[in-house]
Parts: sequence; C-alpha cells; structure tokens
Amino acid sequence: MEKKNKLSLKNIGNAILNKLAGSLTPLIPVLMVGGVFKMLMTILGPQMLKILAVNSDLYRTFAFVGDACFYFLPILVGYTAAKQFHTSKVLGMLLGAIMLQPDFVKISMSKAAFSIYGIPMFKVNYASSIIPIILTVWVMSYVYAFLNKHIVPTLRTIFVAPITVAIMLPISLCVLGPLGGIIGDGFSTMLVKFGNQGGVATILTIVTIGALWEFMVLTGMHLVLMTTLLLVFTQVGHEGVVSVGALCATFAVSGVALGAALKAAKSKKDRALFWGFFVSAFIGGVTEPTLYGLILPHKRTFLSLMIGGACGALYGAITKIINYMPAGASNFLSVLGFSGSVSVMNLINAIIAAGIAFSVAALATYLIGYQSKISSTK
Repeated sequence: MEKKNKLSLKNIGNAILNKLAGSLTPLIPVLMVGGVFKMLMTILGPQMLKILAVNSDLYRTFAFVGDACFYFLPILVGYTAAKQFHTSKVLGMLLGAIMLQPDFVKISMSKAAFSIYGIPMFKVNYASSIIPIILTVWVMSYVYAFLNKHIVPTLRTIFVAPITVAIMLPISLCVLGPLGGIIGDGFSTMLVKFGNQGGVATILTIVTIGALWEFMVLTGMHLVLMTTLLLVFTQVGHEGVVSVGALCATFAVSGVALGAALKAAKSKKDRALFWGFFVSAFIGGVTEPTLYGLILPHKRTFLSLMIGGACGALYGAITKIINYMPAGASNFLSVLGFSGSVSVMNLINAIIAAGIAFSVAALATYLIGYQSKISSTK
C-alpha cells in the first residue's frame, strides 16, 4: 500500500503529474481502436473517398465504435487512475459513470440551475474528458482510505462505499470536475476581449491560442472560445482569431506524432505506435491518441506542441487569414475552411501557417525528444 501524503494543492499537482502516465498508458489500445475506426470513417466517408454514405450501416458501425472509445474515457480512466492511486477500482469507474449518466448529461446541457446538497453545480460536459476524473479519483483515494481506517470492519462493506460516493459527489461535480471550466471562463473571456482590440493584441491572442489550445481542450477551458467562434460566424460568416490558433494547434499535434515516430529509431514498439498516432491525427483527424498516448504521458512533448502551434499561429495572425467554415474537416483537409475568400492567398497562407506549425512541432519533438521523467508508469 502506497503511503498517502497530506491533502494539499501542491501534493495534488505533484500526484497528478506523477500518476498521469500510469493512468493513460494502459488506455493506448483503446485509443488506437478509436483512432482507427474514426480514421476509416474519414477516409471511406463523404470527406474523402465517398465510398460509404453517412447513413450506411458500416459507416454508422465505425461511428459508434469510434465514439465509444472516447466518449466513455471517464469510466476507463476511473479504473486506471484508481489502480495508480491504490484505491477502489470499481468506485473509480462508478464516479466516471456518474459523469456520463444520461439524466446527468441532460442536466448539464440544460440552462436550469442545479445543485448538489444545495451547492450550485457549474455545468460541464464530461464526455471524452480525463483530467476531471483523475482529480476526482485522486481525492477519493484519501476519502476511501480514511473511511476504511475509521469504520469498524463489520460495517465497512455496508458503509464505506456509499459514504465515499456521497462525500465525493459535491467535491467531484461542484469543484474538481468544473475546475477547468471555471478557470477557463475567466481566461477565455480575457482572450476574447484582448483579441477584439486589433493590432498586436490580436496577434498575441492568436499566438496564445495556438500554443495553449490543446491544453484548454483537455481541461475544458476552451468552451467560451468555441461559443465566441460560433457567435462570430453567425453574425459575419467568418472568423479569424480562435479558428486560426486552433488550426495551427491541431497540425502541431500531428507534427509531434511525426517527430516522435522519427525519433524512436531504436524502439520498434514506440515507432510503430507513434506512426499510428500520426496517421490517426493527420489523415483521420483524430488527435486523442496522440494527446493521451504521447503528449500527456511524455510531458516534454507539450513544449514542442506549444512551440509549433505558436509559430504557425504567428504566421497566420500576421497574414490575417480568415476561416469561412466553422465545422469542416478535422484532418489535413481542415485548411480548406480558409478557401472561401475571394483571394487565393488566404488559403495559401493558411496552408503555410499549418505547415509551419506541423514542421516546427515535428522538428522540436525530434530535437527535444519525447522521454518523460514522470514516474510510476507501471
């Protein structure tokens, strides 16, 4: 049994960093399944080869398998995180399942106020998320251990699990789970206001989004930016701040996967895995395997991701590229969303910006490497 440290903000941060790789590495087969099935949807579907129609049985089969791999990540991570934190695996899975329970999802999507034991709940969509459940299971490990220690053996089977879940509900759904969204609201609102000022302020905003976009997505901090993006599209029909940074960040993910694949010359297992991540991200438009299977477990690659995204976004900001398609392809074809301008240079500059993000991220990953000092990866 691993010795429990005192509960503190510092120990929370250290514990998450130390256990992150161990929580995510076992999920790599699931991530690859999801990536391959979603890639098949992209390649065979209307976006590329047009072999499968959207309403065909085979396309829909690929869709529900691929979606299941990512949608239910809180449950899967609930298990792997509990294993890392040496606590109840089934309770870890249960807390993840609560986040995805259909009625709870409806509550989270509605505008009506909701509270847990009278505590207002900040509404968050936990599908495909990992950080909230890891934080939740980490804190649960202390609660579960405390109750196991202080409740007499004859009553543990009856009371430990229910009391643990009862205690964790407000902690998970009112504090830890929405943490990224709460922080993101303020941060994203600040970026939106800064980006509307024009000139250097807008350039800095786009570069910041390019560098931090994937981190904001992972923590739920991007929701305000996405709302702003869609609002601008409905008003003027195009957008040139959030979508520019997001485009470059997405291509930077593919670049990191390629750089790691090229770097892993001495490891056949890593090389094959990272090439799979690259194909999944670049061709299929599925970045989760790279994010969860490479970038998060190997924290050094986050620097490469930020450098690539920022460099590409800087070029896109300087050349003032504009996106004309709010919901286009998410793979290498996503640059076509910038083809709606009367000037072909908008598309050319978008391709260059994406190419810079991709190339710089790949080069940075190759030079910096992908090995992580995170421990406890068993």
